[in-house]
Amino acid sequence: MIFARTTSPEQTKELAAALAELARPGDLVLLAGDLGAGKTAFTQGFGAALGIDDLITSPTFTLVNTYEGRLELNHLDVYRLEALGEVLDLGIPEMLDDGGVTVIEWGDSVAPALPADYLEIRFSFDEVAISVDPTGAADDVRVLELVPVGARWSARIRAVATAVAPWIHEPDGDD
Repeated sequence: MIFARTTSPEQTKELAAALAELARPGDLVLLAGDLGAGKTAFTQGFGAALGIDDLITSPTFTLVNTYEGRLELNHLDVYRLEALGEVLDLGIPEMLDDGGVTVIEWGDSVAPALPADYLEIRFSFDEVAISVDPTGAADDVRVLELVPVGARWSARIRAVATAVAPWIHEPDGDD
């Protein structure tokens, strides 16, 4: 498990771009966190590093957006799904077999229906920074917890740590 801290949406995109350099065909990345925590900003940075020039937006209502780049990016938002079975209806297993990278916003909610081989990134607001900053500047500070699940990402955890080294954050007892 790796903890990282970003202080702006731009830094979140930079961190995502660094991770995208490690992406391989068939990779799965699950994003978890509250509304406004940075999941779409992350995906924008990830996609830009894959050479995607299109504007990446959250597929909240379309559920899936696909973009062409160095690797195809399947971007899903499963916030509105009510049952795990609906995940299979989206064709996620086929997406993983097609050689692209799949990024799923709210992915923690559907993880039991997916192959147990992914990188989960949990976004949270840095409540400590927000509580001590009366200016509001800390509102953009995020703590990201990167958790490899399964062999694919576990084998790359050192490379992940190197990629996100500029943002490494050792949490204190309050995080």
